[in-house]
Amino acid sequence: MKEVLIGSILSALSTGFGAMIILFMSQNVTHRFRDVLLAFTAGVMMAASTMGLIPEALSYDGFIPLAIGIILGVFVLTIMEKNIPHIDLQHSKSGLKFDEKALLIIAAITLHNIPEGLSVGVSYASNHGETGNLIAFAIGFQNAPEGLLVALFLINQKINKVKAFIISTLTGAIEIITSLLGYYLTSYLDALVPYGLAFAAGAMLFIIYKELIPESHGDGNERNATYSFIVGLLFMIFIIDIF
Repeated sequence: MKEVLIGSILSALSTGFGAMIILFMSQNVTHRFRDVLLAFTAGVMMAASTMGLIPEALSYDGFIPLAIGIILGVFVLTIMEKNIPHIDLQHSKSGLKFDEKALLIIAAITLHNIPEGLSVGVSYASNHGETGNLIAFAIGFQNAPEGLLVALFLINQKINKVKAFIISTLTGAIEIITSLLGYYLTSYLDALVPYGLAFAAGAMLFIIYKELIPESHGDGNERNATYSFIVGLLFMIFIIDIF
C-alpha cells in the first residue's frame, strides 16, 4: 500500500515538475523542443507498455484476457477522445498558440489523467512489484511535458506564472485517487489483474499513437522526433533491464 501511494504521488506530481519550468522561463519553448520532448515520452511509454504491461498480462491467463483488456482500453480512450476536448496546438514554429478556454482545458486534462492513474494502480496490484514502479516512472515522464503545455496555455491566457504552476500541478492530482482505486479493485479481485494490465497497455498505446506521435510530427521536426522516440525507447528498456 505504501509503495503504490508513493508511486502514484510521484507520478501525479510529475505534472508539476514539468510545469515548474515556466517559473524560470523568459519566453515560450520552441516547437522543436516540444516535439522532441513528446517523442521521447512516447518512446518511454511504448517500452513500458510492450515490455512491462503486456508480458505481465500474458503471464496470468494468456492471450484472451490480454486482447480483451487492450481492446477495452482503446475503446474507453476512444470514447473519451471523442467527447472530451484536449489541447489542440496550432502548429507554428515561432511558439505555441492555444485557442480553447482555460477552464475547458483544465477539465479535459484532468479527465484524461484518469486512465493514467488507473494504469499505475493496476500495475502495483500485479505479482511483480517492479511493474508498478516502471509504469509510474513511464506515466511520470508523460505527465511532465503535459504539465508544461498546460502551464504555457494558462500563461497565454494572462494567468501569472505561479498560479499557472499550481493549477497545472493540481490537474495531475486525480491520478492519485484513480491509482488507489485501480489498486484496490485489482487487489481484491485477482481475476481483474490481467485485464487491468492489458487495459493500461491499450490506453497507453492509444495515447502514444493517437496523441504523442502525431503531435511531435506536425512542424517539420519528424526526423528529430523519430530519433528522440528511439532514444526514449532505449532509455526505458535500460531502466527495465536494471529493475
